[in-house]
Amino acid sequence: MTEKLSEEALMALKIAFSYMPKAIEVNKYEYGDNYQKVLEHIEIVREMLLLNDVDPEEVYGEVNADDAPNSCY
Repeated sequence: MTEKLSEEALMALKIAFSYMPKAIEVNKYEYGDNYQKVLEHIEIVREMLLLNDVDPEEVYGEVNADDAPNSCY
């Protein structure tokens, strides 16, 4: 899929991604036998964000501007 998402769909994806666990937080202890599937889902969403020219590392701050830490650089 190489089509860009609409602005509304992209914003919805950003919001959903901001609530997803970080890949480093996903382990077998917390997620059981489904932990690999959770990691795959996180990667799929990250790839879709990147395909739409969005840096996944900046999404939380964009969606939750009031809650994001200030940049120090």
